[in-house]
Amino acid sequence: MKKQPLISILVPCYNVEKYLKQCMDSIVNQTLKDIEIICINDGSTDSTLDIIKSYAKSDKRIVIIDKQNEGYGKSMNRGLDAATGKYIGIVESDDWVDSNMFQELTDIAEKHNVDVVKSDFFEYTTTDGEKNVKKNLLPEWDANRVITPRNNISIFFTQPSIWSAIYKREFLNNNNIRFLESPGASYQDLGFSFKVWLMADKVYLTTNAYLHYRCDNENSSVKSASKVFCVCDEWNEVERYISQQKKYYKSAHKLAPHVKWSNYVWNLNRLYGDAQRDFQKQFTREYDTHIKNGDFTCEFFDNREWIHRLRIIYPKSVTVKLQRLFFNLIKPVYKTRITNNQKHFLLFGTINIRKPKSLPSLEIK
Repeated sequence: MKKQPLISILVPCYNVEKYLKQCMDSIVNQTLKDIEIICINDGSTDSTLDIIKSYAKSDKRIVIIDKQNEGYGKSMNRGLDAATGKYIGIVESDDWVDSNMFQELTDIAEKHNVDVVKSDFFEYTTTDGEKNVKKNLLPEWDANRVITPRNNISIFFTQPSIWSAIYKREFLNNNNIRFLESPGASYQDLGFSFKVWLMADKVYLTTNAYLHYRCDNENSSVKSASKVFCVCDEWNEVERYISQQKKYYKSAHKLAPHVKWSNYVWNLNRLYGDAQRDFQKQFTREYDTHIKNGDFTCEFFDNREWIHRLRIIYPKSVTVKLQRLFFNLIKPVYKTRITNNQKHFLLFGTINIRKPKSLPSLEIK
């Protein structure tokens, strides 16, 4: 009987002949040898499959899944279903990793018996000389220790970066955590990441960085202006998943609109012309509903931040409408600032916030 590898590393591949060798070299030369490398070829039309096969000839740890083009979500789910390791790692085929990445991350996972180990990463560019810039995204107050994301929700608001982490495979399977299978879609890391943080009981955050995330791949799907509503599809999938979690439904349902805010603003700002106008309409419809249902409220923001958000949601609204929304629909409580570390009380517990004797006046210019 074949021994279970400590970790299965998933490598989704689609037309990456330019970068694939650097990626594969960094994986096969890991200091941790007890690994399974699952390369999922998503119908590449260049030499990607030939490159994978050449590595597999000399390394029996490599498993090849060759299929027609079905998109990232389907590829990742095929890899998750085929994996046999105790842990799951993900390396995008245009990125590369330090040789000690999976040894150090699995050592942490084994020592602390956690569902997830999450690290920082490097942004790697070559357009203006080779540059590696470490991204310190993890909140300092939660770093280098075990946390429960439901009690430390700052992690929900960081960049998903699902590839700078490892996951216990049993944890993913037991909670049915998979990717949305939308052909040709993008941003599938958003839904996957939210599901992981919602369901994980024990997560270890390390500020060490190992993975080099390539920012200058001109073929990256997230750069396509044609994928206007893919981010909406991801958050619809999040809502579907939340609806199945009875224990956390109420708090997660309120948390989701606050987490997706930055995704929607980023998507809005990258678009232009008709695409931007179409997405703005969708943005307004969704957040108008969130506000009226009481799921998106000023509890997370000071007054200036809240007004800024209302202006993005209702770009053509007049002052009177904003005032009505602010006072009549929201019925907010006030505080100058609520820190990230306190926000979880608003969702998974309670917090006493004093309301001033008089409501502040709004000045919309």
